[in-house]
Amino acid sequence: MENKDIQTIERIKANYIEKTKEKSKIEELKELDKKVKKPALIFAYIYGIVGSLVLGTGMCLAMKIIGSMMAFGIVVGVIGIGMVSSTYTLYKKILQRRKSKFSQEIIEKSDELLNEKGE
Repeated sequence: MENKDIQTIERIKANYIEKTKEKSKIEELKELDKKVKKPALIFAYIYGIVGSLVLGTGMCLAMKIIGSMMAFGIVVGVIGIGMVSSTYTLYKKILQRRKSKFSQEIIEKSDELLNEKGE
């Protein structure tokens, strides 16, 4: 049997072997990192999209595409600009708050993994 065939067989076999329910420490560290970053990312996407829609609605109102309320459209547009402009700042604040909340646990797991590799 060729080496290429053996690799193919091992790859197929790996798909059918049940994964152990016990997580490795590296997987736990990756999950913690995701736990820190995911809420900030989700907020930023949703807030940014809503801000863009508010800005677009304001533009449409100001240009009299969906009504003849130019002054109201300008106000709505400025609110949308504020939302879009503040998205990154809010994302960074949320991320920093979550990092400070989980930093000790992540540092401990990282040190533990680094000490194991050093031994």
